[in-house]
Amino acid sequence: MIPRALTIAGSDSGGGAGIQADLKTFAALGVHGMSAITSITAQNTVEVTMVYDLPVELIREQIRVVVRDIGVDAIKTGMLHTSEIIGAVASELKGIGAPIVVDPVMIAKSGARLLREDAVKTLVEELIPLAYIVTPNALEAEALSGIRIRDLESQKRAAKIISERGARGVVVKGGHVEGEKAADVLYFEGEFRIYEAERIEARTTHGTGCTFASAIAAELAKRRGIFEAVENAKRFVTDAIRYGFQVGAGSGPVNPVGRLLRDAEKFRVLEAMREAVRRIEGSRLFMEAIPECQMNLCMAIPGARGLEEVAGVPGRIVRHPDGPRASDHPWFSASRHVARALLKALENDPEKRAAINIRYDPRFIDAARKLGWIISHYDRRLEPEDVKRIEGGTIPWGVGEAIKRAGGRVPDIIYHEGDWGKEPMILVFGRDAVEVVEKVEKLLREALGKGEE
Repeated sequence: MIPRALTIAGSDSGGGAGIQADLKTFAALGVHGMSAITSITAQNTVEVTMVYDLPVELIREQIRVVVRDIGVDAIKTGMLHTSEIIGAVASELKGIGAPIVVDPVMIAKSGARLLREDAVKTLVEELIPLAYIVTPNALEAEALSGIRIRDLESQKRAAKIISERGARGVVVKGGHVEGEKAADVLYFEGEFRIYEAERIEARTTHGTGCTFASAIAAELAKRRGIFEAVENAKRFVTDAIRYGFQVGAGSGPVNPVGRLLRDAEKFRVLEAMREAVRRIEGSRLFMEAIPECQMNLCMAIPGARGLEEVAGVPGRIVRHPDGPRASDHPWFSASRHVARALLKALENDPEKRAAINIRYDPRFIDAARKLGWIISHYDRRLEPEDVKRIEGGTIPWGVGEAIKRAGGRVPDIIYHEGDWGKEPMILVFGRDAVEVVEKVEKLLREALGKGEE
């Protein structure tokens, strides 16, 4: 049976936090999500303009009906605006054996209060004692523990104090704590664990707390242990921030399905790469294009930022008596030179997601002109000394210079005529790997005077 998770929280009309974030997280992690809405908020990335609390009996009934029919393997609570709502939710959860993740939502990203001040006491006395894990950020942990949080040690002290309120475990999140990395502290049954991740400088952070807590709940629903659940949730929310949407004038929403979409795009890229390699291997015409350093074909997922998001051919494409042959099946992080060129091109044109290197031949450049292609070049001899000192800096610099020369557009072709010990080279760019192969075939036929095979 598919794992089942229930979120009891408020609705965010901006789609970034609350039940909207929770349900997206459950779905992305392979869990069936259910919801009991406590409050309806009118909010966007900048402000919360109105809060309407649903009748307590309706909140109770939402919980009852899904548990009675569908069942639940984990529960996550979020925005519980009033003492009355907290009391009603706590009374309903007492009879349910599933682990409960309590996200003590107090202040919205915009600064609006989502937990009334007079309800904090009820949260501490009635809901936290039911919690399997509580997930406050630093500001919430200060309110619940009574101590100032500035570093890991104070995070640890706060987690221990909050756990003494009855929770089995506490994660004090470090997003609001200064430091090179974002460190979360878990205190569970007398044991501390620290989970670190890179601190991403982005304004796509709306919904981070909801996403983190619901990811823990999803992992618990899948019967993960608490240490693994928190580790997976930490990695998940980091990806959600990285792939967040920069919409609105304030803090943009995280994207819980970002990693899922990235993985799906990787599959599509590999499909296109396999077809393109098949075409290269089926055409002896490409023997004319393979340089001394061999050939590589690359394709990036949309929005690629690193080599791990660009597929290439491990060992490159080489000359063989039977024609061009790929040394191995296409995979990610399999190219450095062509991949770096492609990543630089993507900075200027997100539609140019594929590239291939071919040997330099003046006939190829002339043919490209006849075909009406955009052509640009750079001179490796003019590479600045500070760029030469950077590992892998030459190609991005050269591609950047060629793009400037083309008026900011990514050309169809970028070439250079080499330097001392460096082979001249041509790069051909296109929308995908198959299109790039078709462009090279067209170029070779035009340059060599060969018709269709």
